[in-house]
Amino acid sequence: MATHLPVLPPKSSLQIDGKRNFVYPADVKGRFTSARNVVFVILIGVYAALPWIQIKGHPAVYLDIAGRKFFLFGATFNAQDIWMTVFLLTGAAFGLVFATALLGRAWCGWACPQTVFLEGVYRRIERIVEGPREKRMRRAAGPWTVDKIWRKAVVHVLWLVASLALAHVFLSYFVSLHQLFDMMRRRPEEHPEAFLVVMALAALFYFNFAWFREQFCVVMCPYGRLQSVLLDPDSLVVGYDTARGEPRGKVKDEGRGACVDCNRCVVVCPTAIDIRVGLQMDCIACTQCIDACDEVMDKVHQPRGLIRYDSPNGLASKPRRLVRPRVLIYTGLGALGLLVATLSMSHHERFEANVLRVQGAPYVLDGDDVRNAYRLHLINKEGLATTFHVLPEPVPGVRFIVPLKDVRLESLASADVPIFATMPRSQFQRQVELRIVVKSDLGEERTMVAPFLGPEGHGGGPHASLGGAR
Repeated sequence: MATHLPVLPPKSSLQIDGKRNFVYPADVKGRFTSARNVVFVILIGVYAALPWIQIKGHPAVYLDIAGRKFFLFGATFNAQDIWMTVFLLTGAAFGLVFATALLGRAWCGWACPQTVFLEGVYRRIERIVEGPREKRMRRAAGPWTVDKIWRKAVVHVLWLVASLALAHVFLSYFVSLHQLFDMMRRRPEEHPEAFLVVMALAALFYFNFAWFREQFCVVMCPYGRLQSVLLDPDSLVVGYDTARGEPRGKVKDEGRGACVDCNRCVVVCPTAIDIRVGLQMDCIACTQCIDACDEVMDKVHQPRGLIRYDSPNGLASKPRRLVRPRVLIYTGLGALGLLVATLSMSHHERFEANVLRVQGAPYVLDGDDVRNAYRLHLINKEGLATTFHVLPEPVPGVRFIVPLKDVRLESLASADVPIFATMPRSQFQRQVELRIVVKSDLGEERTMVAPFLGPEGHGGGPHASLGGAR
């Protein structure tokens, strides 16, 4: 006789044997749902608008990996600034840890792209075309009728369109809108890399948001598994007031708690959990169960808040401590990290200037003169075109020849400026330092130091970097 594994009731998106319960969340209205919808609109709007917003002649966010040029909200960076991403990535990770200790999984329910796009775009399309939860479930379980076919076809076509739109917006962060529109007007074989990237991203978005959905949060995302060590009894979570709600019962039952066991909190949950069981890894703190329960409490003339934002201590009628050792340690570490990042990034220069000796002999004897040849390497790290002025400081006996005293460079462009210095051999001394000043139209100034070499002795190879900015 075949044995069958017991199947959990639909209070999880996974059965006990690992199979999936496909989730059909019911519609819900309420203060948190309305607030989340506003947040979703803002975040999606920001995502779509950033490539359009121009700051100093460049998109607000433009990551030109091929050209090794990066523009972030008016700041300009090149490949030499890649070390700064350490602060960006570690700061984002630490901020998530800190926010979790205070606010629980608010990131998951309010700002994670998985939630924002799934709830703000894909499920909204599904609800508009296929109707409320009960109709969607009956249609999914029923035969393939004309009504089912056309609705499913429309939904999937709209999902594909949404996936392509999101993929194109994502690509615009790396190629700019101008190049993106130009690529869209041309045939795919003219830009195969970009075409393949868009198609792969669109396929990934479609698979994730049309089918995989909450399984990403439950199965793949490591953050849910880390929450047990990130949370403490004073962290803010979405929870059920067991003391007030139990024992459950019908409205007319004597001695029952506030919970009428309507299961409304379960059917609106996007991961199909029962919040009344307690804090669970699957909970993304979306607050839909709060709005659903508040709506029921209003109908049965009970105070709201049976399911609410609170800490585990608060749900257990214990005082919640906002200031506690974990928060103090995180605050101190965050302040230290911010200080280090600020000090490090304050040294981000608006242009780079280095003096290099040209290839060949370190010096040349030209009759009674000694001649040194240098190469001044300039990089404009500003977002706008800038003019640089090369001004060697006078040195007794030294004659300078600078063919390009004024150099105009576009944003993140570079140039090599030749510099020749000549000194009578009779005046040459063992220790001669040349100073070359570079000034920009923006008021920045750098001074490079380079040794003048001659027959009495010299050091360094012919390609050595002689001096950086001072």
